[in-house]
Amino acid sequence: MSMNAIEVQRLIEAGLPGARVQVVSDDGTHFEAVIIAEQFVGKRMIQRHQLVYATLGSRMGREIHALSMQALTPEEANASPRG
Repeated sequence: MSMNAIEVQRLIEAGLPGARVQVVSDDGTHFEAVIIAEQFVGKRMIQRHQLVYATLGSRMGREIHALSMQALTPEEANASPRG
């Protein structure tokens, strides 16, 4: 069983209200995400990743085999050049 990027995006958005989330996948099991959320303020990167993994629950390791992510605060996102 696989998931699509939109489903993963919706799960993360539901678990992190107000977050801006973009998810892409080539194969339905390996995903890349950019997540910008106030919930990340004051948290180390590992804590941010744990917050995101918690939104996906048991799907991590099952439907979602791999998730690479950029977990940014709004301030970090505004400061980083996009291009």
